[in-house]
Amino acid sequence: METTLFYNCQLFDGKNPQIQPHSWFLVNPAGQISARGQGTTPPAEHRVDLHNQYVMPGLINCHTHLCLDPDAFDGDTGTDKVTATVRAVQNAQTMLRSGVTYVRECGSIKGVDITLSQLIEQQKLTHVPQILPAGLPFSMTGGHGSLNNGTQEVDSPDEMRRAVRQALKQGAQVIKVMATGGVMSPADFMNDPQLSTAEMRAAVLEAHHRQKTVAAHAEGNPGILNAIEAGVDSIEHGFYVNDAEIDLMLKQHTFLTPTFIAAWAIPRFGQGILPNWEIKKAADALDDLYQNINHAYQRQVPITLGTDAGTCFNYFDQTPKELELMVDHGFSNFDALQTSWHSAQLMQIAEHYGTLEEQKFADFLVLTHNPLEDIRAVQQVNKQVYQKGNRVA
Repeated sequence: METTLFYNCQLFDGKNPQIQPHSWFLVNPAGQISARGQGTTPPAEHRVDLHNQYVMPGLINCHTHLCLDPDAFDGDTGTDKVTATVRAVQNAQTMLRSGVTYVRECGSIKGVDITLSQLIEQQKLTHVPQILPAGLPFSMTGGHGSLNNGTQEVDSPDEMRRAVRQALKQGAQVIKVMATGGVMSPADFMNDPQLSTAEMRAAVLEAHHRQKTVAAHAEGNPGILNAIEAGVDSIEHGFYVNDAEIDLMLKQHTFLTPTFIAAWAIPRFGQGILPNWEIKKAADALDDLYQNINHAYQRQVPITLGTDAGTCFNYFDQTPKELELMVDHGFSNFDALQTSWHSAQLMQIAEHYGTLEEQKFADFLVLTHNPLEDIRAVQQVNKQVYQKGNRVA
């Protein structure tokens, strides 16, 4: 293994809001940045000229469903394990090419994500993003996502406690709970509370005992408040988050993952294909989602980058589109890009990922245009993608 010098680039390190021109950085054999600077370059065994292009950190998407098919339209959770595994690998490869170098799965068919994350750790599966796995999410009986056994159903704090302990034993690194109904559920609505505060609190206690986090699907009220009061680490979707909940989120440092694109795609592409009730749910909520998330952003709730990839028309190359939707609805370019860094913090990997600083892994993108000037620069189709200093796409 050699030390590699990457030089002649315009660097956005993910932390500072300015481009640093004439930049270089050294990557050691372990794939970590050992030094960086501007101007005169140091010696190195291997040198890569980046031709004055723009370098930024790889994207970290903290809400994905790699096993799903965005064109299935039915939740797709009844798929057999072999098909789900092959599809997950293909979807992960697509995400990597789009610029995503690390994902947090928020619910996976038959625990496929746990196996894939172990294979990645053992270096038996390469050219995919790293995965923080959840296994099956948890819902009440008949709750959101339970169609075709897409969740593990629990109906008391004791059942939740045992189920979470089993999930952690099997290798889950994050726990996903369903606090409300949702857009894709035919029998419930976003404002239907589902798992109780006590049930979710049991999940939080067990996860936190093992230094793991809990993500709550929570779209409406009172479910959002129930999840925050239970102590979850992130609210996923949060369509109707309000000031009282924001107060608690700021106090507890609860993250918020908007997944704009999941709601945007359904009315945009679903006419004549999806059921009318599903299109109406998403369309009715979309303006409220934009307004409420922007309000949370203005109040400085930490916003993460997640797409809910795998849901209807929500394809695995669309993480950069999520950034564009953020900017279209009030975020600055820099703050939109910072959501990826917040994802690293939520996922407890920020010590090694999320920004391009010394001692962190060299996961980065090379772009033709400046993402701080035009957020659509990240959508470049033929961008270069690196993990630990090795080009992977």
